[in-house]
Amino acid sequence: MLVCAYLYAMHQEVVAFHIADTKITLRSRTALKLFLANLCKREGRPVSSLQYIFCSDAYLLPINQQFLQHDEYTDIITFDLSEHRSAPMVGEIYISVDRVRENAKAFQTTFTRELHRVIFHGALHLCGYKDKSKADQATMRQMEELYLKRYGL
Repeated sequence: MLVCAYLYAMHQEVVAFHIADTKITLRSRTALKLFLANLCKREGRPVSSLQYIFCSDAYLLPINQQFLQHDEYTDIITFDLSEHRSAPMVGEIYISVDRVRENAKAFQTTFTRELHRVIFHGALHLCGYKDKSKADQATMRQMEELYLKRYGL
């Protein structure tokens, strides 16, 4: 029992979820945190600290403008704050719940599935996956689908 409590506390600190200015219910948070830590480890990027911040379009737009010079809404912004590529991952992932809801409707999927796709998408970016070219986008979609299936969605 002590080992389980230790692992729970350890992974809670490694992957964390924060809610900025929106309402969202994340079910099975502990399981999702463990899954994300294992996803990154499996992809060769063990996690030191991975912070997810769930927010609104209004919260994320100024971040997009300031740090990426993009004056548009986006569903996700990922920051790799690691010292270097071979160091354990340190990252922040900002997710607009507004965009996720809109994208779920546009892609004719559930909010839950789209939310998890975006959550995994951010982790995959930090693991080194890109999505600028068509080929990279196809690989990213394959990896998102793989991890959605492994997570049971």
